[in-house]
Amino acid sequence: MYRFRRLRRDERIRALMQETRLHPKDFIYPLFVIEGEKIKNAVDSMPGVFQYSIDCLDEILDRVKEARIGGVMLFGIPACKDPQGSQAYARDGVTQRAVRYIREKYPEIYIVVDVCLCEYTSHGHCGMVRGEEILNDETLPYLVKMAVSLAEAGADMVAPSDMMDGRVAAIREGLDRAGFTQTPVMAYSAKFASAYYGPFRDAAQSAPGFGDRKSYQMDFANGQEALREIRADIEEGADIVMVKPALAYLDVLKEAALTFDMPLAVYNVSGEYAMVKAAAERGWIDERRIVTENLTAMKRAGAKIIITYHALDAAAWEKDQ
Repeated sequence: MYRFRRLRRDERIRALMQETRLHPKDFIYPLFVIEGEKIKNAVDSMPGVFQYSIDCLDEILDRVKEARIGGVMLFGIPACKDPQGSQAYARDGVTQRAVRYIREKYPEIYIVVDVCLCEYTSHGHCGMVRGEEILNDETLPYLVKMAVSLAEAGADMVAPSDMMDGRVAAIREGLDRAGFTQTPVMAYSAKFASAYYGPFRDAAQSAPGFGDRKSYQMDFANGQEALREIRADIEEGADIVMVKPALAYLDVLKEAALTFDMPLAVYNVSGEYAMVKAAAERGWIDERRIVTENLTAMKRAGAKIIITYHALDAAAWEKDQ
């Protein structure tokens, strides 16, 4: 009889046998940057997460730098919104100014910027609208303008999350045409229409003003379609492909890892974070153990990059070990 327990006998041998290890460099920390001054607004549905004005970013960026995590992902919250989301691609937009600030003061921090219009449009949808229809092809030029504007500001990577068909090819072509051939695209390729996004919409002030996003985000019942979405983005020129959310979609992530020889990212989204925080605050779970287990599952399933609001805590815990 083979005794598996021989290799589990104590912490020393367990450490030697461990197949999957987390490292701070695996993580990207999402940041919400809001127009204004001297602002640090707590997001009630996401304990420990805040909206920061640019002049208040140092507090959190110093922690990111100290933790030596892989980078940050920026989401901008403008003071004014309009149907075209014009602040998304304005040279002096809040996100562009945040990128320039971080690039100048924290050159060692890798900057990923979300490319989507929902935080910037008055209707809250990810593209242009006609009546209550979300327009696909008409949206693409605006996404290209946003991506190029952010690259010009100094973003290291752009991450389109809008789920419009053809947007990766359009953004890649636009970046190349503008001279940003070295700027990678991390595509939200399999992004599901999920109830797990609720707290994010509080943080980013991006809830749709009418209807929902099911006409462009994926049906959560569909796994094979997710693989087709990922394949399409790879063929259009994505450098990294993403599955979002994480925990309820680890089967999709694993299948993608087995199917595609490409770097994979996963987004450990706001609802997943909020549930852990709520249960931990009530003493129902051990937060550190649960978070470590969840993040390990994501990496074990194939994620090279984990975008998570737990990043700073998880990095500190890894340092303690």
